[in-house]
Amino acid sequence: MPNTRPETLHAEGVSEDEFRAAMSRLAAGVVLVTAQEPPFGEDVGMTATAFMSVSLDPPLVLVSLREGSRMDDLLAEQPLWAVSVLAEHQRQVAGRFAMKGRISDRLLFADLPYVRGEVSGAPLIGGALATLECRTESRTAAGDHTLVVGRVLSASVPPGETGPLAYFRGRYRQLGA
Repeated sequence: MPNTRPETLHAEGVSEDEFRAAMSRLAAGVVLVTAQEPPFGEDVGMTATAFMSVSLDPPLVLVSLREGSRMDDLLAEQPLWAVSVLAEHQRQVAGRFAMKGRISDRLLFADLPYVRGEVSGAPLIGGALATLECRTESRTAAGDHTLVVGRVLSASVPPGETGPLAYFRGRYRQLGA
């Protein structure tokens, strides 16, 4: 179905569609960001591709959250959160937590293997390439997103030799060998 909404040009003359098409050519790793509503409430998860390392000393990471999303609202009040770096076989996990109009997060976690992080209390997904537990250091408004910088409080790399899940041109992909 063709796009029927009018082109939105920004002051610089780049439309949302042009920008989205250009950025889809940037391959990104896929992570699951998780947190627990305080105190000891429901687990919340969100798939993200806008995640990166910021600093080695101190160890800092950054995740971009859609402003007003459930995760953005939760991390505004809950400073502890976690990240599971998804492996190539976890495409369904990524898709499940990226759905719009999805079922409750409680049901999304129901059949997933995970352990609760000792530092954050957030779910750490089994089979992930790496897991990080973080504490929010800063939040910055950036257009229609919030950039959240977190200090890494724990990091784990489980044994195993599998590839990462990547996102490129609007689809989850595996890296070629």
